[in-house]
Amino acid sequence: MHGPDGPDSPGRLLPLAREAVARARRIVRSRAPASITAKGDRDLVTDVDLAVEDEVRSFLARETPEIGMLGEEHGLSGAPAGPRWVLDPIDGTANFARGIPLCAVSLGLLTGGHSVLAVIDHPFLGTVYTAVQDGGAYADGEPIKVSSVADPAGATIAIGDFARGAGAAERNRARLALMGRLGGRVQRLRMFGTAAVDLAWTACGRIDAAVILANLPWDTSAGALLVREAGGLVLDADGTEHTADSAATIALAPGLREVLLDELGRAHAAG
Repeated sequence: MHGPDGPDSPGRLLPLAREAVARARRIVRSRAPASITAKGDRDLVTDVDLAVEDEVRSFLARETPEIGMLGEEHGLSGAPAGPRWVLDPIDGTANFARGIPLCAVSLGLLTGGHSVLAVIDHPFLGTVYTAVQDGGAYADGEPIKVSSVADPAGATIAIGDFARGAGAAERNRARLALMGRLGGRVQRLRMFGTAAVDLAWTACGRIDAAVILANLPWDTSAGALLVREAGGLVLDADGTEHTADSAATIALAPGLREVLLDELGRAHAAG
């Protein structure tokens, strides 16, 4: 599984990535947050987020000193150029802080604007998703595929969180317009509160698309690879290929491409 494992393949780093995320899972499952701090407009960090990032950073710095690290809580460290690990220690912190089990540890390996290795662990749901470029996508070692849904009336679509901070009201107008348009066409809309769950569940066909009108690399890098390796599409809002520099993250079953891009264009025009 996961394709070739030669000396230059990212697959050779998969066992290390899995071990790093397993260390994170043990911390997340071992304790409830003792402190919750605001780090921006309605944006939270807990002591557990910080403990996870510290542990994963230390482990990967020891094991792969030649690879830099970009983490949500402590930014960029290590090698400034070349491949880098991209970590969200707890994606869905607001859920985690309230005891809601929809959260994830997300670790990707980013090179040239694209993720080439991914591990996403849902610590309270008991599933680990993995992918290596050109090696397929897996949930607990079993291959996964995106759904075959092409009729929006049969689609369940996850919507990413609303924007926060300066200019949020303006940016959220497009989100509200999109939800209004899709709400009358699709089977269900869902807002799970974590991009890593949205993307992993798109990859395994549990949902049919994830529309995230933002693109923070620690949120989306690992999940974008999962969806691609599971046969799905990951696009920017204008339909171009998604990269680390994209403005949005639109992951979907291929049969929904035309309708979703059309609705996104109409929502942005209305917003």
